[in-house]
Amino acid sequence: MSAGQGGITPADLERAKGLLATVAHVFDQRVVGQEALRTALVSTLIAGGHILLESVPGLAKTTAAETLAAAVGGSFHRIQCTPDLMPNDIVGTQIYNYGTGSFTTQLGPVHANLVLLDEINRSSAKTQSAMLEAMQERQTSIGGVEYPLPDPFMVLATQNPIEEEGTYVLPEAQMDRFLMKEILTYPGAVHEVEILERISSGRQSAPIDVAPVSLDDIRFLQGLVDDVYVDTSIKRYIVDVINTSRFSGPRPIQGLSNHVRVGASPRGSIALMRVAQALAVQAGRGFVIPDDVKAVRYAVLRHRIVRTFDALANNVQPEQLIDAIFDAVPTP
Repeated sequence: MSAGQGGITPADLERAKGLLATVAHVFDQRVVGQEALRTALVSTLIAGGHILLESVPGLAKTTAAETLAAAVGGSFHRIQCTPDLMPNDIVGTQIYNYGTGSFTTQLGPVHANLVLLDEINRSSAKTQSAMLEAMQERQTSIGGVEYPLPDPFMVLATQNPIEEEGTYVLPEAQMDRFLMKEILTYPGAVHEVEILERISSGRQSAPIDVAPVSLDDIRFLQGLVDDVYVDTSIKRYIVDVINTSRFSGPRPIQGLSNHVRVGASPRGSIALMRVAQALAVQAGRGFVIPDDVKAVRYAVLRHRIVRTFDALANNVQPEQLIDAIFDAVPTP
């Protein structure tokens, strides 16, 4: 394969279809509904990024993370964030052995294929920085020795939009490091009845009835995403969208600066392209179309556009601003 040049064969796409069907089957055994969440998690995993999940308690964020780990046969660790959580509690530490008079290294829970960082906004800024450094560098440093993180490696961070007392809000620059931000909503009545049915019948806790895909399979899917063809016109479209969020672009939006303080960075351009490539693989295509970019616009950009005080005071939602930006940019 030649990365990004469309060297994907029909056999590759057929194998990917089977692997993704297995992941979807496992996910559906544990999580009712939440198709958008499943798509976001799988897209983030095969695009090699990290995801931020936001919702009120009880909407299966932890269950979804555990299920994804079970579907890919990877190791999984959950870290419950609290104000007294220290960086060493995440990355690991050195322990002195009095018998031998030497130090031994104990790796922290971040050393897993999938790491759930529950309620990240309840940990201190120092601890958040340690985790984000591990996410970016894909390694930790303990006692001057660098320890690589497993491959693949993905962080699922959650935050609760209520009970803001005693929390440390993630700065915009750190939010930007998450490939996607997905906001979960309440299930419909039909899905909620199905949840109760599964619990009362024992199906919710029944063993998963298919073998998980392997970590090698996930690495194959990640390589496939790398090789999805993105035409120059699509790249230009993505750049025009991002530039429009910065008050320029082919058709600048009058008055956008009244609602947007800071637009998306080049990391936003990269994220739009990467997630669109992941979506193309899930659709069985070896190339990106404009609808792939549009489909992921909220999850990729909602945490990258910084609103002004007036926009916050008037409850102007990021999704409204993103729609206005996309409406202003001609589709190729």
